[in-house]
Amino acid sequence: MPCRQLLLAVALAAGVQSAHAQAPQKYPAKPVRMIVPWTAGGTSDSSARIVAQKLAENWSQQVIVDNRGGAGGTIGTAAAAKSAPDGYTLLMGSSTEMVVSPHLYSSITYDTRRDFAPVSYVASQPLILVAHPSVPATSVQELIAIAKARPAQLNSASAGNGSTLHLALVVFENATGTKFVHVPFKGSSEAATATLSGDTQINFGALPSVIELVRSGKLRGLAVTSAKRSPAVPDLPTVAESGVPNYEIAIWNALFVPRGVPPEVIARLNADMVKALDATEVRDAFARLGSEVATSTPDQLGALVGSEWTRMGGIVAASGAKID
Repeated sequence: MPCRQLLLAVALAAGVQSAHAQAPQKYPAKPVRMIVPWTAGGTSDSSARIVAQKLAENWSQQVIVDNRGGAGGTIGTAAAAKSAPDGYTLLMGSSTEMVVSPHLYSSITYDTRRDFAPVSYVASQPLILVAHPSVPATSVQELIAIAKARPAQLNSASAGNGSTLHLALVVFENATGTKFVHVPFKGSSEAATATLSGDTQINFGALPSVIELVRSGKLRGLAVTSAKRSPAVPDLPTVAESGVPNYEIAIWNALFVPRGVPPEVIARLNADMVKALDATEVRDAFARLGSEVATSTPDQLGALVGSEWTRMGGIVAASGAKID
C-alpha cells in the first residue's frame, strides 16, 4: 500500500476509534442513588422504594434509596440540588419540600424551579386525620368542639416544621378557630408512633404511616384531607364533608434531577418511569398505600410545580405560618 494511502487508512481508523470513545455510555452504566428527603416509613420513602425496586429490575442496576430527613425535607433536597448533574442522583420529591417549604422557611439553600429539572409525576395521596383512643371524638366536629373547650391543650404530631402534615394542621386551625400544640418529629412514621403512644393526641398522618393503625383500631380515623374520599379508607369522610368547607391538602410525589442533566438522560428516565409505573405490581403496591398513580411528561410536571407553587404559596401566606 502506498505511503499516502496507508496514512489515510490509519487516520480513518483513528477517527472511528475516537468516535466510539466519545459515544455516551449506556445509561445507567452504574448504580443510581435516589435521595428521599424524609426518614423511612413515610409517603416519599414508600413511593421511592416501590419505584427503585422496579427501576433496578428493568435496568439490571442497583438503585439505592438514600434517606436524608430533617427541616421539612429541605436538608435532603438541598443535597440533591448540589449533586453532579449526570443522572446518577435522583430526587423523590414531594409537594412539601418542592412547593411548600420554600414559602415557609425564611432561609433556604435551593430554588425548586431553578435548581431542579422535572422528570415525571409519580403519585398522590391524602393525609388521614387520626386521634388517639383517649380523645373522645368520633368525628371532625366533635374534635373541633373538644379543641375549642381545651385550647392549646391537645398535641398534634407532624413530620417536622414545614411538612405537609404541619401545614394541614395550620390550615385546619385557621379554618376552624382551634388551637393545638404542634409537636414536630423527623418524619411521618415517628409522628404516627407518638400518637400511637399517646404522647400526642392527634396527627394529620401520612397514609402509609397510619393506615394499618386505623384499620386495626389502634388509632381512630376521623377524616381524609383530599377533595374526595380515598379508596383505601372509603368509610372515612373528607374534612370538607365533615363541615370544614374547601379544605383540601394532599401529598404528591414526583421524580426530579439536578438542573443540568442532559436532555437525553431525562428523556430516558421519563420513559423508564412511565414503564415502571405502568406495571401492574407497581400500581397494586401504590394502591395498598392508598396512592393514586399518574405519570407525566417533564413539561407537564414543570407546569404542575408552577401552579402548585402559586397555590400553596397563597395558602401559606393566608395561614401566616413562617419558620426561621
